[in-house]
Amino acid sequence: MKPLLIALVLVFGLSVSLHAQKGEKAPPFSLKNSAGETISLSDFEGKIVVLNFWATWCPPCRAEIPDFIRVYDSYHSKGVEIVGISLDHKGWDAINPFVKNHKINYPVLLGNAAIARAYGNIRSIPTTIIIDKSGTIVNQHVGIMTEKQLISMFDTLL
Repeated sequence: MKPLLIALVLVFGLSVSLHAQKGEKAPPFSLKNSAGETISLSDFEGKIVVLNFWATWCPPCRAEIPDFIRVYDSYHSKGVEIVGISLDHKGWDAINPFVKNHKINYPVLLGNAAIARAYGNIRSIPTTIIIDKSGTIVNQHVGIMTEKQLISMFDTLL
């Protein structure tokens, strides 16, 4: 931050957002999948994108995965992409067996602190971000996101 802005924040207690929020363009990212391939937000241009921040050790995250699997089966062919962004500190050693055991059918990427900051300074998981076809964040949801909630969003955006 510039010195003047820092001074304004300290003196006037202004709230300054340094990350994307609802109504703003989604920040670009490039993350690796389990095969070591780099996947970028731009790979999903023109699609509705659901970014789901989660971890294998998180009970609410685990509870919503079956709904995400069903929704991906039904809506992927209609232009919806679900991307799981794991914040597991143990990396692929924890993620790969979990993905296999739970038969996760959508792309899973290994997240990092930079993407967590860029998308709202993620502090609670699960957190789900919905990005419309033009690349704008249209919804940010902390907590379990159900199949019904996802379908309701898609029906509005498709």
